[in-house]
Amino acid sequence: MADWRDAFRALERAYSDSTMRAYHCDVQAYVDWCAAAQRNPFPAEVSQVCAFLEAQGEHMAPSTVRRRLYAIRKIHRLMGLADPTQDEAINLAFRRVRRAKPVRPRQARGLTAAHLRRFLAVQPKSPWGLRNTAMLSLGYELMTRRSELVALRDDDLVLRDDGTLRVLIRRSKADREGKGRVAFTSIDTARRVLDWQAWRGACTAWLFCPIYQAHPQDRSLSDTTVKTIIKTTAKQAGYPAEEVRSFSGHSMRVGAAQDLLRRGFDTAAIMRAGGWKSVNVLARYLEYAEQNVWET
Repeated sequence: MADWRDAFRALERAYSDSTMRAYHCDVQAYVDWCAAAQRNPFPAEVSQVCAFLEAQGEHMAPSTVRRRLYAIRKIHRLMGLADPTQDEAINLAFRRVRRAKPVRPRQARGLTAAHLRRFLAVQPKSPWGLRNTAMLSLGYELMTRRSELVALRDDDLVLRDDGTLRVLIRRSKADREGKGRVAFTSIDTARRVLDWQAWRGACTAWLFCPIYQAHPQDRSLSDTTVKTIIKTTAKQAGYPAEEVRSFSGHSMRVGAAQDLLRRGFDTAAIMRAGGWKSVNVLARYLEYAEQNVWET
């Protein structure tokens, strides 16, 4: 039998790197469990998968257990083996996992307009401050994921007659085919981006780039840098340690959506602005918005 890792080569270029890493991690967890239990991982028996799921449910969140179930399903199909995960016993095992550990979904703290103002106020008068100011402001108004933000290039931005920016986000997590979406900014954010571009110059086509010894570098930022900047800025702005930990690279997207809800925009407008395809996904973002409909 071919090594299961070889089977994943069929997924190359069809899935993102993060999805591929998740598949590898989840199948490896299953294979390791089988080794410890002295069981052959492939092909898996229904009872074996049930036992694995319930064992994982003892120390993993139900969402992680579900993801590992999907990974087992995918690897069996890739290897041309009978899929054991469609059996009703699997569904019942997962339901037991969910009922045994009810968990309120965790969500990144929303970086709302109020937080954004505090974040921008502590940026230094330096090239790094120019870049971070533009990046935080743009990420908030475009409601981008961090991977989308660092992937932007100068050619994706068009300055409009009214002083705002029209931005093409070429690919996203929910846009597998790369059709892209268009979003817009305020005049203030456009000015911040233009100020950053003026300092950075034409040394790179990437909108946001690393800075080394006060010189811009010809490469894009990593998406982890966005998270680091947000957490570092939160600390500099005086947030308690617990609140600093609650911010993440997703916070700008969450906070902007919550702000739009509070400002009275309807679901269709928010979905259009943030590129959501599912009302259910957006609803989870808005669930934590501090909005009291009975306020006068």
